[in-house]
Amino acid sequence: MIINQKSLREQVYDFIREELTRGKLIPGAAINLNAISEELGISKTPLRDAMLQLDTEGFVTISPRRGVFVNRLTLEDIRNCYEIIGSLESTAILAVFDSIQPLHIEKMKLLNSALRTSIKNEDFQAYYQQNILFHDVFLEMSHNQSLKRIIAPMKRRLYDFPRRGYIKEWEQSNCRDHDRLIEAFEAGDRDAAVRGWREVHWSFDAQEKYIRRFYFPEAREARVAKTPRRSPSPRDLKRRRVLQNRSARGEDPTT
Repeated sequence: MIINQKSLREQVYDFIREELTRGKLIPGAAINLNAISEELGISKTPLRDAMLQLDTEGFVTISPRRGVFVNRLTLEDIRNCYEIIGSLESTAILAVFDSIQPLHIEKMKLLNSALRTSIKNEDFQAYYQQNILFHDVFLEMSHNQSLKRIIAPMKRRLYDFPRRGYIKEWEQSNCRDHDRLIEAFEAGDRDAAVRGWREVHWSFDAQEKYIRRFYFPEAREARVAKTPRRSPSPRDLKRRRVLQNRSARGEDPTT
């Protein structure tokens, strides 16, 4: 089942990530290592190695004598990821700002246009990939490999756990953030580029309303369900009786 140039550990890691993305491994649930070992036809060693990496990246928790459990993504986890990614990507922008060339700006414009097309077509799988590529335009210019190694698993944690539906309004706002970054690059305004990226694009406070809708829709639905219906006012009741009487007399109630 697993035959390619990657190491067994990498292949098992990819397999588990895919199971998380598809929601086959549910947050809070224990992972049956014996079943996965049998399904993939592998020994426990590469499986344990993959689990150690997933534990390091925050996807799972290895509990001695109890097993391996899929972590829940909490609001605090998301807040922390936003703070760290925002700081690191802003640092990358500062580091590469003077190296940004017209060809980089043109690539970002093309990708942002493609993002808007994907939103229009509701092709959110394409949107996901194009959004990663947009950020990679400036991230790949950075020589700080440690920075990139930290950012990548955090983004996977945010985006792939599991892959969710999208909020069109949020994605459109995301594209506008991209526009402002491009404009800052074109204007040579490094302060505007960093400020917009850290204080808006990757600001938990600025994005919280979307974050709650995206990651915790069940909580929002519960709040709506618990919201008491407003009792009709005396004026509403009087108007309702008038309309009912008109209808009973065969008159048009809307006049």
